[in-house]
Amino acid sequence: MAADAQKRIHDLFDSLWADYTAFNPQAKRIYDLILDNERTKDPSIRALVNDHVALRTFDLPKMGVDALGAHFVELGYKACGEYVFEEKKLFARHFEHEDKTLPKVFISELETKKFSPLVQSMVKEVSDQITEAEIKKPSFLWSRRKWQASHATYQKLLAESEYAAWVYAFGFRSNHFTISVNHLKSFKDLPELNGFVRAKGYALNTSGGEIKGTPAQLLEQSSTLAEKTRLEFSDGVHEIPACYYEFARRYPQADGKLYQGFIAASADKIFESTNVRQ
Repeated sequence: MAADAQKRIHDLFDSLWADYTAFNPQAKRIYDLILDNERTKDPSIRALVNDHVALRTFDLPKMGVDALGAHFVELGYKACGEYVFEEKKLFARHFEHEDKTLPKVFISELETKKFSPLVQSMVKEVSDQITEAEIKKPSFLWSRRKWQASHATYQKLLAESEYAAWVYAFGFRSNHFTISVNHLKSFKDLPELNGFVRAKGYALNTSGGEIKGTPAQLLEQSSTLAEKTRLEFSDGVHEIPACYYEFARRYPQADGKLYQGFIAASADKIFESTNVRQ
């Protein structure tokens, strides 16, 4: 990979991480705790490996999965697995780079036509305030909310779709990053890592069980519950769930290579890390 392309990729992920941790400081605290623990095994370790980063959007052509994914495709990523979430009315695709040291990218979109006129009008209102020129800039991926939002509308959307309400409230930014458990040296498995995180005072998402997936499915995942943040709406400041941190352990396929895809049933429960009721 050319040095220029490599720099652009790292700059993009650094910008996503900077926005994510500024907005979600709990993730940086957990990252530092795990990194410090890793250094007890190997003082030379300088960073944790990120398995994947996730983005949320709406299914309009100019801002859907393909539009956001184009930023990564331009940098050498390729579209891989596709996933359908019938109950939540979502579609997703993940992207991989041939350089397997780079994180995967998981982008999901709300299937707006399957929702009420309220959701559809909100998405149109959001779309009307964003130009295609803005979306084509890499910085759009962490451009946050570019429209006025009311907490009253957020509550109405929440009753219909947690996902729609989240994107309406927070806009375009990373929904979560993911620590690769396979690369950790101080934890033998995901249950041990989960125990460490809980012992440090952080709550985990237990929807569908604390660990989603099994070794037989070649992927195990867990995540924290989204940290709450005080967000300014047009009708006041309110505290709502923001982002979460995920942990993933992958298992080898028959060819000996680690499975690189995702399990829709598990991802469905991971999505619930931002649910208000949790």
